[in-house]
Amino acid sequence: MAPKFGTSGLRGLVTELTPALVRAHVLAFLRACPVGTGLFVARDLRESSPRIVADVVAAAREAGVDVTDCGAVPTPALALAAMGAAAAAVMVTGSHIPADRNGLKFYTPTGEITKAQEGAILAALGEVPGKAAPGALRAVDAAGPYRERYLHAFGPTALAGRRIGIWSQSAVGRDLLAETLRALGAEVAEIGRAEHFIPIDTEAVSPDHRALLRAAVLERRLDAVVSTDGDGDRPLVVDDAGQVVPGDVLGQITARFLGAEVVVTPVSSNSGVQEMGFARVIRTRIGSPHVIAGMEGAGAGRVVGYEANGGFLLGFDARGPAGPLPRLMTRDSLLPMLAPLIAGAAGLGALVASGPQRFTAADRLEGVPTEASGALIDRLRQDGAARAGLLAAFGPERALDLTDGLRVIFTSGRVLHLRPSGNAPEMRLYSEAETPAAAQAMLATGLTATRAALETGDRA
Repeated sequence: MAPKFGTSGLRGLVTELTPALVRAHVLAFLRACPVGTGLFVARDLRESSPRIVADVVAAAREAGVDVTDCGAVPTPALALAAMGAAAAAVMVTGSHIPADRNGLKFYTPTGEITKAQEGAILAALGEVPGKAAPGALRAVDAAGPYRERYLHAFGPTALAGRRIGIWSQSAVGRDLLAETLRALGAEVAEIGRAEHFIPIDTEAVSPDHRALLRAAVLERRLDAVVSTDGDGDRPLVVDDAGQVVPGDVLGQITARFLGAEVVVTPVSSNSGVQEMGFARVIRTRIGSPHVIAGMEGAGAGRVVGYEANGGFLLGFDARGPAGPLPRLMTRDSLLPMLAPLIAGAAGLGALVASGPQRFTAADRLEGVPTEASGALIDRLRQDGAARAGLLAAFGPERALDLTDGLRVIFTSGRVLHLRPSGNAPEMRLYSEAETPAAAQAMLATGLTATRAALETGDRA
């Protein structure tokens, strides 16, 4: 599959992200979008990322743009540094997808590019750049200001007396996360550092990884375990009973903690948010560009956004217990870790149990071409009998939501949602039910039925 824009940036196989392709997209971005004072760059810990960063830097300097290299830091740390300098940015990362793939996330000086700007970049591909004097190159520390942002907002005793594990794996922000938690007063225990890249999808944590994290909590008597995906913009939080807290639940808790009035979240997030007393809840298509568009269209006020993967966008200047917390219009993992941990001082599991009892689960079928997943969803949209046959195990359907893929609401109140991945050849499935176990069981049944339907389609 040739590199293309998905739900979060340009993604593709490393072998296809050639120096020429990277150069073309960076030059098109610099021509089509606001750049401000220059270009900031950073990367995750994939083996391919340093080479791609070098390609990005070379292209930008060729265009006469000054470049600031932030090194290996989380995406939100890069975005914070770039926006603070009124500069554009490119993050080299494939996020949670396998190591044979990588990608580019583009930022203007005001935040992530929009869908309209994606189109403008594609339209500018192939334009011949003019000659320019080479841009300058320098390096800065983007990690320190990102850490200090949360220390100023929450204070040095915010997590005093808490024992928190960090599942380091290959997340780019693993050491920065440990430093931040210690600065906030926590005792930190590291788990599972890896020197090779491990793709971690915070929406689809594997059974083996769930067992590893549960055992760590119970054996080490931890109050929580925290981690992120590869580029540090999606949180993974395990409570004091060893249970993974869904990202959309982290989002609900964080929105309430901050006193948000309007919440913007994709249709894949669970519906419990609509029971939490917010003035408005706006549902969008999946992907941070759609959430950002929804936030921008929500008007003035205390607006936040989050995704089912837990990435949180702060759309207003908030305050923490110790000080100001300025807006940050990019997907962040640290805020939706810290707010629930602080709010759940008596036990994160108890805090989750006190909220609406709606739970989601998500997973994917890998190796499914986009054409095949799209064809199946189109058939299910149009053919009620085929849909009823595939989803018979869940009972009668009550309604359909076609905002993004196929989302079926059953008379039981449970939900199953199918959509092609925007980043890889995968079919994504999401479920919602009244208990975590029911959501997981529903997801497993849905995966089996969908796999069989795709195989039947292959033989047709």
